[in-house]
Amino acid sequence: MAHIVIINGPNLNMLGQRENDIYGTKKLEEINSELIAFAANQEATLEFFQSNHEGALVDFIQQIRDRADGMIINPGALTHYGISLYDALKSFSGPIIEVHISNIFAREEFRHKSLISPLARGGIFGLGSLGYKMALEAVLSFTIKKS
Repeated sequence: MAHIVIINGPNLNMLGQRENDIYGTKKLEEINSELIAFAANQEATLEFFQSNHEGALVDFIQQIRDRADGMIINPGALTHYGISLYDALKSFSGPIIEVHISNIFAREEFRHKSLISPLARGGIFGLGSLGYKMALEAVLSFTIKKS
């Protein structure tokens, strides 16, 4: 059974409460519940983590790096400047799928560069909360084949 971690960075705890025109109206808890329901029919267990603090994200990645088979990460704004997050992700050997609810390449110029993308097996951008389910399907296809 594949163990998949879903990591969300700064401000994603505010989904459904801020900039609904960009991020939609679903709360993070709703997205997580949908992923749990989807994973119930798969060979997977899920673990969720969200923090507004880069160091907490780094600590979590270091803790799970040997027990998780795959990762979905929405690093939020740390996508563009989180070098310590990038360094922590380099130590993770399983497939990483990067997710962004909005299309970072269609937004402000400073959002066009992702430090995370070079480490990710793939990325899903601009498809709203559906991107998380698509990422879960992808990461499961990579991890279940390995098991």
